[in-house]
Amino acid sequence: MKDRAGIRYPWDAPPERGTAIEVATGVLWMRLPLPMALDHVNVFALDDGDGWTLIDTGVDSRKGRALWQELLDGPLAGRPVTRVICTHHHPDHVGLAGWFVARGAALAMPRTGWLMARMLVLDEQASYPPETVQFYTRAGMRADILAQRMDERPFNFADCVHTLPLGYTRLTEGQTITIGGRDWIVRMGDGHAPEHATFWSVDGELVLGGDQLLPSISPNIGVYPTEPEADPLADWLAACARLAPHATEAQLVLPGHKLPYRGLPTRLDQLAENHHGALARLVDHLAEPRRARDCFAPLFKREIDEGAYGLALVEAVAHLNHLHQAGRARRRLGDDGAYWFQAV
Repeated sequence: MKDRAGIRYPWDAPPERGTAIEVATGVLWMRLPLPMALDHVNVFALDDGDGWTLIDTGVDSRKGRALWQELLDGPLAGRPVTRVICTHHHPDHVGLAGWFVARGAALAMPRTGWLMARMLVLDEQASYPPETVQFYTRAGMRADILAQRMDERPFNFADCVHTLPLGYTRLTEGQTITIGGRDWIVRMGDGHAPEHATFWSVDGELVLGGDQLLPSISPNIGVYPTEPEADPLADWLAACARLAPHATEAQLVLPGHKLPYRGLPTRLDQLAENHHGALARLVDHLAEPRRARDCFAPLFKREIDEGAYGLALVEAVAHLNHLHQAGRARRRLGDDGAYWFQAV
């Protein structure tokens, strides 16, 4: 690895509720709470003169709308939100996009993200479908956790994502877009979410990184019942390599969670190496046959509680799928209905 500066944080604390920090001329950083272990999401407002462009929105809830009204009346000075840009389709980033559109904003996002979010909002489920039960069984989900889930209503996008509009503006790889008086190049990430948009200012000062370029934590790389044979880890590693040539020490990265930072070349190395290291530990662990649920220790190097169990399980499946599809592990379907993996 090249000799590079470490990760540096220009701010040591986030903005308080209802306030904003100006991180660059005409660029406001705000933070919204989330009802989960990762308890916040960063959102950004860029000054377009006649109004604001928002980057991501938080989830749709009564509290979320009330917090946005505080921000609209406070740091956004009562000026309208004229455009919403969503980096990817996850609820904490797209949840209130449709709400802002209903209030007069335009929506721009990658096509895959728009299709995924719109489909998932419309696909409301009262109970777990057979495909989901089979997916959890093949991952070796603990019987007590699976039974508990079967007794509960599943999480639905419609619970916290406002219906997306029929029309939107598509963002594409390599496109130049003007936001807040700056020109930005759209570069697509992948792995955490398909076709995840990141934005790199042409002046070399700023990067809007969403969840693709987080500091201090790695975003979840998971496989889900909608695409059980997916290999998002290959997509993630390819995206890290694809984005690395564009990273500089001078850029201020504005991420979807945690604090803005500098040191993106180092961080992109870390985001790839974190998974290469996990894969090496996992291969050693697979000297004996294992299910996805048996692989938490080498992957995460900590105890996984029930609150994190679901995310840990889908990430374990992602790493096992990657090894299997790369020919580094074989799998068989056991009598218990679970896939058992062993290193080749």
